[in-house]
Amino acid sequence: MKRHIGYLIVIIFLVIFLVMSYSREQKRIKQVLAQNERLLNENRQLQESLDINSRTTQQIESRHEVQERTEVAQQGTFVERRTYFRKNWKQFITVSTSDYHTGFLGGIKDLKLIVRNQTEYPLDNVVISVQYLKGNGDVFKTEQYTVNNIPAKGTQSVSAADSRKGQKVEITLVSITSQPMNFCWAVNKPAPAGNNDPYMCIPN
Repeated sequence: MKRHIGYLIVIIFLVIFLVMSYSREQKRIKQVLAQNERLLNENRQLQESLDINSRTTQQIESRHEVQERTEVAQQGTFVERRTYFRKNWKQFITVSTSDYHTGFLGGIKDLKLIVRNQTEYPLDNVVISVQYLKGNGDVFKTEQYTVNNIPAKGTQSVSAADSRKGQKVEITLVSITSQPMNFCWAVNKPAPAGNNDPYMCIPN
């Protein structure tokens, strides 16, 4: 009987030992698994970070390429637009008069000369000839006025002197100069034959 009790006690201790060993092993396995999961998460986050950095670098490089292409295109467009406006300046640069007053017996007051510049480049100066005409159409006098610093896509005006005679006025362009557009036109400067861009101030 005592021997059976002894066996039983040994068996109980063995069971307790095995249970404790199994518990410790399970705990160690859980710790290893948790550590592995943490490492996997860190690797995943690192890979995502690398992917984001790679995409960001590609986007920056793409922006730089687009910017470089845009700058090159703008440089080409700059020259082309100047040439276009020089060749077609009559469509974009015009002169006109304001409403003015005429006296009962003739005479002109409150006359303004207006230059409208619809190009993309400022004009340095525009010279305008003004003829003061009598009622019968004869020219009473002719004067020239210079309008300076006409902005791109803008207008500029200058006041003309009053005239003691005259019923109306006629205006004509005499010259136009724009250094930013490399444009120099004058009524007494005919375009050379065979020159498809004759109004450049300084030929390229």
